[in-house]
This record gives sequence, structure tokens and C-alpha cells, in this order.
Amino acid sequence: MSKDPLVYQLAMTMVPGIGAITARKLIGYVGSPEAVFSEKPAVLKQIPGVGEHLAAQVSARDFIAGAEEEIARMKKYTISSVYYQDEAYPWRLKHCEDGPLVLFYRGNPDFRNTKCLSIVGTRNASHYGREMTEAIINGLAAKHPGLVIISGLAYGIDIHAHRSALGNGLDTYAVMAHGLHTVYPSAHASTASRMLRQGALLSDFPTTMKPERNNFLRRNRIIAGLSEATLVIESGKKGGALITAELAASYHREVFAVPGRTTDPYSAGCNQLIQLNIAALVTSDTEIEQLLGWEAAGTPPPPEPSTVSNLSPQEEQILREIIAVPGLGQEILSVRTGIAVHRLVGILLQMELNQWISVMPGNHYKALVSPAG
Repeated sequence: MSKDPLVYQLAMTMVPGIGAITARKLIGYVGSPEAVFSEKPAVLKQIPGVGEHLAAQVSARDFIAGAEEEIARMKKYTISSVYYQDEAYPWRLKHCEDGPLVLFYRGNPDFRNTKCLSIVGTRNASHYGREMTEAIINGLAAKHPGLVIISGLAYGIDIHAHRSALGNGLDTYAVMAHGLHTVYPSAHASTASRMLRQGALLSDFPTTMKPERNNFLRRNRIIAGLSEATLVIESGKKGGALITAELAASYHREVFAVPGRTTDPYSAGCNQLIQLNIAALVTSDTEIEQLLGWEAAGTPPPPEPSTVSNLSPQEEQILREIIAVPGLGQEILSVRTGIAVHRLVGILLQMELNQWISVMPGNHYKALVSPAG
């Protein structure tokens, strides 16, 4: 059998009925993708959530050969990939239980970037929607030159967000609903080409996958998972933009929506998100900055925080995580520290009372002190 770990990683994504969640469970139990294909079906079926049918699927076909063929196509089209256990894998996406096992990309993504904003909306963007998209990105770009704009390269708000980002010198990522050997819609190929030099094209689909309807819904979880926040600019009462917003909320990310006239059908979705308290109402880049606690580039650095020596091991661990990545929420802090949420809440409250940390809008945390030593 092949010794290239990528072969087994890709093969895992090709087994029918085994999605990202089940794949992670299988790998967690047996140790690696290679071990999954080496294990007997009788053992695999004992894993909770797997069962006899899925266990049989793993050995029913030669997925290894299919994976080797995919690697050859990846080389042909200059497609790279990152595995969910790799250090280079996007850290926000790693904390989504249904994040892709393997993320394909073309271009030059910086997955360590902490400032990422997803912008989605209707394919039937009005002048108002395009104007708001451009105004918000222009304002953010002037103060946050390292910001990454993420969207889906679709007609309407998506493509306008990508082009506004490029025009402002920002990197921008498009999450595709098919393999990266092609661009859909083809009308946006020139923009996609620019993004290879100033951002990236991303997908969790192999080159054999065409842009099918269900794929667009599946890719929305990546748009939501990659970002600190998702902004909806114009959407009907149904559609991919609302699904992306709901996914972002389920990942405990911030959701923003630009309101519109009550008589405008393509503002109905945004107004509904605001009414249901799924999204915060925003009308400018400044409001987004305030809600996310972003400081503009060039802002004088704050004074050095005082040090504290009487921290418990858990308090010190929490504080170091917040210092390393300002703005973490409870769910991600729980994952990064290994402290259960119900215990973490109490520790965070006590740390706040001690004035060691402060709570920013959206229940994100900022360190006011640093550990001694």
C-alpha cells in the first residue's frame, strides 16, 4: 500500500456515507486514516455511529486507487491540500465538528490570519446592496489592511465583495462548490485568477465533483467556519445566505445583517435575522469594528499589562489562551483548554471579578493582566 499519508486522507473522503464527523470519529478511535483502511470491518462496526454497513463500505471498493488518481490530478492543476490535524489547518475551522477532513486550495491563503470576515447575500444584488458592500469593505480596508474577505464567488453580493476586497488591496478567499480544476460561474474566472495572487480558492470537493445544487449548501459551512463573523447584505427569506448565517450562529460566531426596507424582498432575510436576534444590525464598518473589538492598524499599543502571580493552573491556562488569541469566546476557549464549558463559565466570571479579564460584545474575552514569569 502507499506510504503517502495524503492518499489515505483523500481515500477517507471518498467512502460513501462517511462525512466529516464520522470520519473524525473513525480516525479518533483507530489512530489514523491509514489505520482505518487496515482495520477489519468487524472492529470498525463496533465504533459508535459506524455500524456494519459503513464498516463494510470501507473495504468494499479500492478507494486507495481513487485517491492516488486524485493526487495526480491535483498536481496537474496545482491544487494543494491541508489535513484537519495539520498545524497549518485553519484554526477556526478546526473547531467546527463538521469541518472538512481535507481542505483543498489554490493560491496563497494565510490560515493563521485572525481577522477574517465572511460576506454573503443575494445573487440579485440591488444598487443599495452593492453600495453597502463597497462602503463597508472600503472602510474596513483603510483601517485593517490585513483583513481577509471570504465569500462564495457567486453572482450578486459575493462577487462584489471579492472585487471590492481586491480593489482595496485585501486578500480574499472564495469557497467553491466543486473541484478546483475549474471555476463556476465561468463569468467570474478573471476575478478568480486575480485571487490566486491575492488570496485563494478553497474547496472540500475533489476534481471529479461538478457544481451540483447540494454542494452549494455544503460549502456554506466552510464560509461560516473560517470567519470570526459573517455579514449578510441583502437576502430573501430563503437562500444560501441565511443558511450561512445560521451555521455561523451555530458555531458561536458573530452574525451581522444590513437592514433594508420592509417592502424590499431582498432585504426580508436580513430583517428577519435581526428580528430573531440571530444577527446584530449594522450599517457601517465602524459598527462592525466596535462589535468585534477590532483596533485599527496604527493605533498606539496599549500599556503593558500588569502581571499576576497568584493564578491557579486553569486560570493561567485560560489567560495565556486569551492573550495568544484576543477575542476568544467560551466555546473555543473550552476546546483550546480542555475545560468543560459549565466549569469554564464559573472560572471566567471569577477572573472578571478579579479584573484579570474583560468581556467584550458577543461574550468575547480580553486579557487585562498577564501571568507572572
